[in-house]
Amino acid sequence: MSDVLARARREVLPTGVGLDEAGVLEVLELPDDQLPDALQLAHEVRMAWCGPEVEVEGIVSLKTGGCPEDCHFCSQSGLFQSPVRSVWLDIPELVKAAQQTAASGASEFCIVAAVRGPDAKLMKQMRDGVKAIKEAVDIQVAASLGMLNQEQVDDLVDMGVHRYNHNLETCKSHFPKVVTTHSWEERWETLRMVRESGMEVCCGGILGLGESLAQRAEFAAQLAELQPHEVPLNFINPRPGTPLEELPLVETSDALRAIAAFRLALPKTILRYAGGRELTLGDLGTRDGLLGGINAVIVGNYLTTLGRPADEDLSLLVDLNMPIKALNTTL
Repeated sequence: MSDVLARARREVLPTGVGLDEAGVLEVLELPDDQLPDALQLAHEVRMAWCGPEVEVEGIVSLKTGGCPEDCHFCSQSGLFQSPVRSVWLDIPELVKAAQQTAASGASEFCIVAAVRGPDAKLMKQMRDGVKAIKEAVDIQVAASLGMLNQEQVDDLVDMGVHRYNHNLETCKSHFPKVVTTHSWEERWETLRMVRESGMEVCCGGILGLGESLAQRAEFAAQLAELQPHEVPLNFINPRPGTPLEELPLVETSDALRAIAAFRLALPKTILRYAGGRELTLGDLGTRDGLLGGINAVIVGNYLTTLGRPADEDLSLLVDLNMPIKALNTTL
C-alpha cells in the first residue's frame, strides 16, 4: 500500500478528518495497480462516516436555455450556438415531475433554472411550484437558481426549500478559463449566505474542464473548506456548440481515482454521482464508484443530456445491498 493510503487508513478512517490538498494530489497520482486499494479504503471511509445508505435524487429544469452567462461547458448559455433553446415549465409539469421522481424511490427533487440569478418572475414560479409540490407529494425540495442575494435566500427558506445547489464548477485558479461573465468569489458569496441561512449546501463541479491534477486537488481542498452537505461530481460531457466541445472525456481510471480522492478529502459528505458518468464510467465503472466512496445518485435524465434509466441504478443498489435513504432522514 502506498504511503498516502497508509496515512489515510491511519488518520482519515478513524477520525473523519480528510486528507489535505497535498494528500489528495498523491491519491490522484497513484498508479493503476494501486487504484483498487484506494477505492477499497474510500469505501471503508464512506461506510464508517456516512453509512450504507444511498441518497437518490431526481432533477428537473424549470427554465432551460437562454442563460446570459458564458460557462464554457454549458449548452444552456444563450451566448453559444448550441441546439438548446429557452423553455419554461408550468406548475402542473413541475408537480408531475416531482411525483415521477418520488415514484422512483427518490427522496430529493431539485428544481433547476438556467439563469445568472433569479428575477421576480422566477421567484414567484418557485414559490407557486414548491407549494404545489408539497401539497401533492411527500418529497424534499431543493433548488439551483444561480447566484442569490440575501432577500432571495430568505425567500427560499420561507418556501421550505431545504437544500440549495450552487456549483463552484472547478478550482479558483482554473475558474477564469471556464467562466468570464462572473467570478468564483461571487459563487462563494452565494454559498456563504446559503450556509448561514440554515439551508443545506450542495456544491460540486465538473471534472475534465482542462484542469491539471494539481488543480483537481486544489478543488477538493476548497470544497473541504466550504464543508458542503453534498458534493455532486460531474464528468465532462462535451456539448456541441460550446467552447469546450473538443475536450476529451475523463479516462475511467482517472475518474475512479478522483472519486476515491474526493471521498478521502470529504469523509462525511454526501458524494453524488451526477452528469457524465454514463460516458466516463459505463456500467462497470459506475459499480466501482459506488464501492469506492459514492453514496448518492441522480437518477434519470439530467438537464440537457440523457442519464441512465432510474430502474437500472435502483437495481444496481439492490445488487450491492445498499439501502436507499428514507425520506426526511437528512433533516
